[in-house]
Amino acid sequence: MSFRFPRRLPWLLLISALVFLADRLTKTWVAAHIRLYSSKPIIPHVLAISHWTNDGAAFSLFAESASPHVVRWALATFGSILALVVLIVLVRMGNRFSLITVALALVLGGALGNLHDRILYGSVVDFIEVHIFTYHWPDFNLADSSIVTGACLLFLDSLLARKHSANE
Repeated sequence: MSFRFPRRLPWLLLISALVFLADRLTKTWVAAHIRLYSSKPIIPHVLAISHWTNDGAAFSLFAESASPHVVRWALATFGSILALVVLIVLVRMGNRFSLITVALALVLGGALGNLHDRILYGSVVDFIEVHIFTYHWPDFNLADSSIVTGACLLFLDSLLARKHSANE
């Protein structure tokens, strides 16, 4: 019995690859053009491009840990497992485009982008700085945006599935 890839899987993996590439290009550009711990306003008091490194998880959780190497490798291990599980599910479901498969492709690309930085550099470059009135949202990057967008699409799909089953 031979295994053949579903026809849509290459397109879904292309989405992941494009997310990874865009993430790498933007982080590389920021590191080359914006001094570490500084920012350049795009829309004053609303949006800026900054250059920060995040040694921890989302929102810099665990960044001030007494064991930074343990945190680094724990996050890298978790990211690797997440990427592997998402890839396996994507391969199994990759014979069609759906909200779920596109969401998983986005999550995979984002997870690989941050995993790359964490393994090679020990931290992740965050550069999108958002201010909402007096609130400063924690800086993030394209990989983070892709993961959150994918998670929101998965949540939306679960709501739509629940609404569909309630109508039946």
